[in-house]
Amino acid sequence: MSTFRGLCLVFLALIALVIPAASCAQGVSIGVGISVHVAPPALPVYVQPAVPGPGYIWTPGYWAYGEDDYYWVPGTWVLAPTPGYLWTPGYWGFVGGAYGWHVGYWGPHIGFYGGVNYGFGYGGVGFEGGRWDHGVFAYNRSVTNISNTTVINNTYNKTVVVNNTTTNASFNGAGGTAAQPTAAEQAAANEKHIQPTSEQTQHEHTSLTNPQQKASVNGGKPAVAATPKPGQFSGKGVVAAKTAGAPYHAQSAKAAVKSDRPANAQAKTANNNRPNTANSTTSANKGKSATATNSNRPASNQNTAHAQSSKPAPQPKSAPKPQAHPSESHPTKKPAR
Repeated sequence: MSTFRGLCLVFLALIALVIPAASCAQGVSIGVGISVHVAPPALPVYVQPAVPGPGYIWTPGYWAYGEDDYYWVPGTWVLAPTPGYLWTPGYWGFVGGAYGWHVGYWGPHIGFYGGVNYGFGYGGVGFEGGRWDHGVFAYNRSVTNISNTTVINNTYNKTVVVNNTTTNASFNGAGGTAAQPTAAEQAAANEKHIQPTSEQTQHEHTSLTNPQQKASVNGGKPAVAATPKPGQFSGKGVVAAKTAGAPYHAQSAKAAVKSDRPANAQAKTANNNRPNTANSTTSANKGKSATATNSNRPASNQNTAHAQSSKPAPQPKSAPKPQAHPSESHPTKKPAR
């Protein structure tokens, strides 16, 4: 009996050790959702759709990552999950050679979002697009697109200084913004939070499944930059980007994501497809792009096999060799898994 009791005590002690470790790991995963070794594109330039009705709060667009590419999640109007709560946008942070995504959240105060200037009241610190007043959300007319004043009558006017000298950087860290969290933002991070709503989650998933939202397709200028409501990717009120925030080289981004190619192939990719300077070293180590590899192959290689296998013809005149089709001159290699 004493032996059995001793085993039970040991078992309970092991459980006590495992539970805190699991809780700690969960907390880390909530803070940073994903990390990538290439910088996200700059924020595109677009206008804000008109607020669709009372109680909607603007959530700015952002670059998410999935399926080996960045894709744009349009800015949209979302109903707050509870009165008094505001939206703290997510942001990319460059630390330790990787870009980590910090997921946005709802809370009573605005927390740190990397100093990224998302516009429309999110100038890098706090939120000037509106405020709660006795359980009713009031909109700041100076930064909010209000087209129907008969429906939206809870408004005020507060001038917001817009710094047009800033870049459209979409991340915090070397090469992006240099902001650090204030004491108020750190306090807000420790408050009770609500994760993105189901509508926001579905909105992001719909963006992922739309090929036109991928940075490699739209070049940093998405066709759907903002929507009136989550999940509405067509119809009245949907806004396209005016311009890309900065020139975007999709091939560089793809080359820097992969990491399972031989060293010599990586070097070829890095020579002709250099990403942002803040990530040039990582790009060489992570290169994997069939197109980039094919572009480095000399055209003369295509005739080598014919030259080796051809035999002297007894005829006085040899038949001319057929010319290779442009699409066949550089066969695409399937990337190694």
